Amino acid sequence: MIKSIIIVLMCLLGGFASAQYNSKVGTEGSQFRPGFMWYFTGLRPAKVDRVRKYDRLIFDITYNDWIGDRDLFQNHWASIGLNTNFMFDVPLRDGNTVALGIGVAHSFSVIRHNGNLIQDEILGTTAWTDKLPLQNYKRSTFGAHSFAMPLELRFRKESWRHFKFHIGGRIGYQTSAFNKEVEGEFQNKEINKVFGFVDNEKLIYGAHLRFGFRNWALFANYNFNKVFSNTKSVQLNQTQLGISISLF
Repeated sequence: MIKSIIIVLMCLLGGFASAQYNSKVGTEGSQFRPGFMWYFTGLRPAKVDRVRKYDRLIFDITYNDWIGDRDLFQNHWASIGLNTNFMFDVPLRDGNTVALGIGVAHSFSVIRHNGNLIQDEILGTTAWTDKLPLQNYKRSTFGAHSFAMPLELRFRKESWRHFKFHIGGRIGYQTSAFNKEVEGEFQNKEINKVFGFVDNEKLIYGAHLRFGFRNWALFANYNFNKVFSNTKSVQLNQTQLGISISLF
């Protein structure tokens, strides 16, 4: 069984190798795929006049924070998130120096904070109170999942070793949100987890940008919508700062 698997894998690798495109255009090698699959062009060699496309599978690794009633960088450094973007790269100019990016994205964000998020189901509000020093709490975590449609305008130099700048926005829907509080340690640990909030804003929309080199970039995002929709609730807008990695 193991020998059969090895033989199949060797055949597949041989087929991939034969499909690599290795010609030259001018003084620079033709790289039709910008990231992890740079050299793989499918079952056939790539055409010489084929327009190069970039940034079709992008991962944003982010530090998540709030701005508004809470100042930036007050949350724990482990407030980490991940955006997964599946994008079409639509060239608008020869050489693909200007392009349109459009697709779908999933975002999972976690924010570790030092407060209490208290719901009032009668008034439909969510309030913020700071943890008291005497409370035996270890951490509080706010997390959310969302799906969105990103749209961005892309500028890059005409080279596979290119500098790039993306500016755009996204609109989507937050499918779930939760807050988890951990108190005590070891055998005395107590975990309280609350799913959903009475005024959690489901519609999300914001602006983002990327600036970088080849398949690496710095990433920033700002959500225009409030985390909690009631005007009497704590007023928070989510921000993200991090790096983007393009694999395809």
